[in-house]
Amino acid sequence: MKRLTIGQIAKASHVNIETVRYYERCGLIPKPPRSESGYRLYSEEVINLIRFIKHAKALGFSLREIRELLSLRVEEGVSCAQVKDKAEAKITEIEERIQSLKRMKNALLKLTKECTGKGPVKECPILDALEK
Repeated sequence: MKRLTIGQIAKASHVNIETVRYYERCGLIPKPPRSESGYRLYSEEVINLIRFIKHAKALGFSLREIRELLSLRVEEGVSCAQVKDKAEAKITEIEERIQSLKRMKNALLKLTKECTGKGPVKECPILDALEK
């Protein structure tokens, strides 16, 4: 099995070295053995793990949720339905976040319509509303 340095892993995974170290500290990727000179020597499988993590993050999964997904991949007796449940829960969370962002946007739109942008800052209706 070919062993790769942290720099090689980072380059192949399109992340920086600190990201690889962080994922290692978080337990998302296994701690690698070290060479006699102290260099980390990762297996090529780590590249796929980091790609998995990056894709899951891009879909909105937190590192805690990604850890759970990774554990489901190796757990005996886990069904695809369990993974689907996690994905559907994430969809619900995203939809709730979208609604929250829409409410924030609408509130800011209302405030900006009330403000002429003229006059002294102490009379600004946006700041007044934020103080209440």
